[in-house]
Amino acid sequence: MRSSSSRGRTSHTAHRRAAAVALAGVTALIAAAVQSGAASAAPAPADGPAAVRAAVVLSPSQRAELLRDADAARATTARDIGLGAKERLVVKDVVKDADGTLHTRYDRTYDGLPVLGGDLIVDTAGSGATRRVVRATDAPVAVADTTPDVTKSAAERQAVERARTLGGTRASADAAPRTVIWAAGGTPALAYETVVGGLQEDGTPNELHVITDAATGKKLYEYQGVRNGTGNTQYSGQVTLTTTQSGSTYTLTDGARGGHKTYNLNRGTSGTGTLFSQTSDVWGNGTTSNTATAGADAHYGAATTWDFYKNTFGRNGIKNNGVGAYSRVHYGNAYVNAFWSDSCFCMTYGDGSGNARPLTSLDVAGHEMSHGVTSNTAGLNYSGESGGLNEATSDIFGTGVEFYANNASDVGDYLIGEKININGNGTPLRYMDKPSKDGASKDSWYSGIGSVDVHYSSGPANHFFYLLSEGSGAKTINGVSYNSPTADGLPVTGIGRDKALAIWYRALTTKFTSTTTYAGARTGTLAAAGELYGTGSAEYRAVQDAWAGVAVGARPTAGAKGAASE
Repeated sequence: MRSSSSRGRTSHTAHRRAAAVALAGVTALIAAAVQSGAASAAPAPADGPAAVRAAVVLSPSQRAELLRDADAARATTARDIGLGAKERLVVKDVVKDADGTLHTRYDRTYDGLPVLGGDLIVDTAGSGATRRVVRATDAPVAVADTTPDVTKSAAERQAVERARTLGGTRASADAAPRTVIWAAGGTPALAYETVVGGLQEDGTPNELHVITDAATGKKLYEYQGVRNGTGNTQYSGQVTLTTTQSGSTYTLTDGARGGHKTYNLNRGTSGTGTLFSQTSDVWGNGTTSNTATAGADAHYGAATTWDFYKNTFGRNGIKNNGVGAYSRVHYGNAYVNAFWSDSCFCMTYGDGSGNARPLTSLDVAGHEMSHGVTSNTAGLNYSGESGGLNEATSDIFGTGVEFYANNASDVGDYLIGEKININGNGTPLRYMDKPSKDGASKDSWYSGIGSVDVHYSSGPANHFFYLLSEGSGAKTINGVSYNSPTADGLPVTGIGRDKALAIWYRALTTKFTSTTTYAGARTGTLAAAGELYGTGSAEYRAVQDAWAGVAVGARPTAGAKGAASE
């Protein structure tokens, strides 16, 4: 789209031109596996007119007003839901349904200290009555004493030593440990959170968070704040970009999508880099001989991911506030990774082995930027069962982005990393129809899955999504053959990818919390399906069947295996 200029200048004016770019590719993320707690929720509401329960699209100003209202009423809300005298609510997000129901997400403090794993969602009817509360922990948030026995320096030493075992080189933490209440492990405990920066062994920025018991000095939890991946892009032709013109100069600034910008780090590993600018609005030549090719590819991936969320769910950017993130390309020297970071609210891409194949790709953008959406909604802890659900969420929405793009050179499929040949034999990184085909992922839930690396514990959720979308058994979609089994040996009838995406997104944004487990995900998706389509609908039944197909809960009929159904 083109806007008329004023005195030769059009600030944040979008221009769309063809650009030769490299497309396609997927990342495999890395994180430590640590146990986490379970989320709780009431059963799905009774069947009713589902259409009025769907979320409405809020403008940034409407959303901001609802957040202000929730903040003004947080003391009353805390009292109404039975929080203790020392507990306070901190408003994080809000979703409004067509019938006026509000789903308000809160973090918590206790005696002025942040409560990690204390987040909750309060559902309020249009009348103001509380309908339901979904809590990350059912345990009362209280500790006997808020005076630590362990010193901050001891907690810092523990975190730094742990970072070194993972390849870090920093001799100290980024800042002094902060005192928190750790509630995600079950019984709340006074603790320290320490963040160690620097670089990891492979050159990825380090943002290791270590939680230390402030009474015993025991490490309670750890996670990596930078979600990163590995892969190689494949070039897939020309796409259209939205850029900005100022005089005779064009920049990779997308004024149509929150002002997203794409920068050139030029082999650096810190800072923002230099904004891509040139006198021509044709970016790159489809090869690495032109540094703008990677920039164009990243810019396209960010735009497509924005459009997917906007046009599929009405979500206005990663934070749903109309503000774009930014992308950085040409990170490091021969860096074979790409990563999303909450701290910079940005996506960063390396140039691959020999600086020959940048990881700037559509699949990378869709998967990694979805981590940003998860961080700004459910905040699923990146380890244990919640970590597997976090990874699966990015696979699910990354797949959604790929189908949404409708790119003839990279058709939508349920294969993760099918273009990058990371295995060296032409096979994908992951398979959603039967995750175990990669040799490590799990097809179905079992009691020890929380100790499995999150890339592989994501398998049951990926499998659930495939079954819910397409159903079980053999079929061919966009030229790709699938054959999806079920844990109970019974068939599942799919409801279509669009409905499956709608159910997962509603569950993520209004049901899941930081500690949601597979059982909690089942509860949340059933509640979402009930609200969207009715508890007596084929869609609701399909959610039950698909979860039973991965050994989470049972079908509503005899003969199914697994835990009792709701």
